[in-house]
Amino acid sequence: MRVLLVEDDEMIGRSLKQALEGAGWSADWVRDGELAQSALADGDYTCMLLDLGLPRQDGTEVLRRARERGDATPVLVLTARDGLDDRIHSLDLGADDYLRKPFEFRELLARMRAVVRRRDGAAHSLIGGSTLQLDLTTREVVTGGAREALTAREFALLHALLERPGAILSREQLENRIYGWGEEVTSNAIDVLIHGMRRKLGAESIRNVRGLGWRVAA
Repeated sequence: MRVLLVEDDEMIGRSLKQALEGAGWSADWVRDGELAQSALADGDYTCMLLDLGLPRQDGTEVLRRARERGDATPVLVLTARDGLDDRIHSLDLGADDYLRKPFEFRELLARMRAVVRRRDGAAHSLIGGSTLQLDLTTREVVTGGAREALTAREFALLHALLERPGAILSREQLENRIYGWGEEVTSNAIDVLIHGMRRKLGAESIRNVRGLGWRVAA
């Protein structure tokens, strides 16, 4: 899955990006508020990690403008500001959660999973239907009572499809959800991923709609 990291501190940003990618996320990192606005407008992110004290445009302004234009990307605020008014203001502007620096990376991942679950309308870690489910905590697919481990990109692909069962997602939409900036994407990368998923889950698990894209059953 793809996350937008908005952090101006070089050391914190670099270490968070590396840790997120090590945990299976594709992380796009920007260092100021105006670049965050541009990235949100151009990208399709599972969530955004947003610092408040940013150059060029404060994090609260990034959040306010995103919500005003109808951007529903889940936002987890990461900041050293510890005042109650700051927390209340961020949440009232539309933040989904608030985590004070310094924090444990495991807690950050758990809060990211929680805001994604809420966005998907799920009260627990499983999303999907009765025949095909995805466990957001273990990153496993559950089908026929059995669990199957997934690679990071397989997980991101299936998550994108299961967010909108029955909807057709194009090659470009899937690439935007799976790959971050600077990652090399071959012309048949999505086809290869889907072929591997069908071998694991069955030929009918992901259906091709010729000329349009792919979907999972509603």
